[in-house]
Amino acid sequence: MAKLSQDDLLAQFEEMTLIELSEFVKAFEEKFDVTAAAAVAAAPAGPAAPAEQAEEKDEFDVILTGAGDKKIQVIKVVRELTSLGLKEAKDLVDGAPKPVLEKVAKDAAEKAAESLKGAGASVEVK
Repeated sequence: MAKLSQDDLLAQFEEMTLIELSEFVKAFEEKFDVTAAAAVAAAPAGPAAPAEQAEEKDEFDVILTGAGDKKIQVIKVVRELTSLGLKEAKDLVDGAPKPVLEKVAKDAAEKAAESLKGAGASVEVK
């Protein structure tokens, strides 16, 4: 078997859905006995560190406050953002206000909120 280059692998990953990619990561972790957890950077030492952390929030929740007129589109977006099945995603949308994503990075929260708003939902990022 020919060895694939990094660009070839990335091209293959681009074609995968999030669920397929998640399953691949799990299989990779099991095969090579590793975890794909992000490295945690050490907090800077000194008295200023707690004050800086209190000012800048790094975890956000994306809360669906309403489905709007295009409920089916909103359900599709919720399924794309989460690993929920159809019934679970529908129940989440029907039970709004409910959190769709919790404790995610700011950029991920903003992208998720934009996707949901684009589908016609009303969203809060906290």
